Amino acid sequence: MARKQGIASMLTIALIIGAFASAPTTVQSIGVCYGVLGNNLPSRSEVVQLYKSKGINGMRIYYPDKEALNALRNSGIALILDVGEQQLSYLAASSSNAAAWVRDNVKPYYPAVNIKYIAVGNEVESGATNNILPAIRNVNSALASSGLGAIKVSTAVKFDIISNSYPPSAGVFRDAYMKNRALLATPARRCSANVYPYFAYRGNPRDISFNYATFRPGTTVRDPNNGFTYTNLFDAMVDAVYAALEKAGAGNVKVVVSESGWPSAGGFGASVDNARAYNQGLIDHVGRGTPKRPGPLEAYIFAMFNENQKNGDPTERNFGFFYPNKSPVYPIRF
Repeated sequence: MARKQGIASMLTIALIIGAFASAPTTVQSIGVCYGVLGNNLPSRSEVVQLYKSKGINGMRIYYPDKEALNALRNSGIALILDVGEQQLSYLAASSSNAAAWVRDNVKPYYPAVNIKYIAVGNEVESGATNNILPAIRNVNSALASSGLGAIKVSTAVKFDIISNSYPPSAGVFRDAYMKNRALLATPARRCSANVYPYFAYRGNPRDISFNYATFRPGTTVRDPNNGFTYTNLFDAMVDAVYAALEKAGAGNVKVVVSESGWPSAGGFGASVDNARAYNQGLIDHVGRGTPKRPGPLEAYIFAMFNENQKNGDPTERNFGFFYPNKSPVYPIRF
């Protein structure tokens, strides 16, 4: 989670769009994002053991952290591996660059490390978006040439908001997104959205029920366009993404939630009780899917630890399930 800003509508997302493999069939595919922006965090090997001891079988890391990759060997934990913020232009420049990156950062670890997806580019904006498709093609070709074609390539594209997300069936991407529709033409049909009801609620507490945002009972919202009934904001946000994908001509693309979470301190609505309620509610809920797309939904929760060196809003440093000493911030069942 590199950013969270004010929200003018009910949905702020970053989309990972690309060649994702078929979604898992059980809720046990819940993963947790592993950020390392702290000066007091446990060793990578301790972190992997903590994942295993808690039954967490999915992880996302934000660059090719060699210590983490080595610690993940033979763990069975499925991994989303981001290429790192500075690598996009390098990977787009030539197939030989992409081959070198795969040689150095993927081939030494796979299959002992269960690398499931590679995210090429993270929330790229402005002219740099022109590098996304060449980089995807180069990395995909490099993987295939190395016999690693089972690893699927994607990109993380940041778009601040859906221009209209209420009711969910009205979801539509802003014009800035539509200019990048070519990204939907990548070989497989998966997109993953960072979905944060916390920021939607914080941005509009007058119109969004607190219980609705935190998986607590008491609020029901009916979409008048299709009759679907929503009991939580998370489902409404995900279905707004589905509606926007349909309007973009990509109705067969499936959504993976690559980040979601609720802070335990640092700002409006952030508390231990609220973080526990939201995150446990999400873990317990995703196996059912959404009203628009029932069935298990793959999800990754941000984050494993509170990270004391994150910049920005104080909530940024308080999304963790665990303190750096590995003690839980609150009880949670995976």
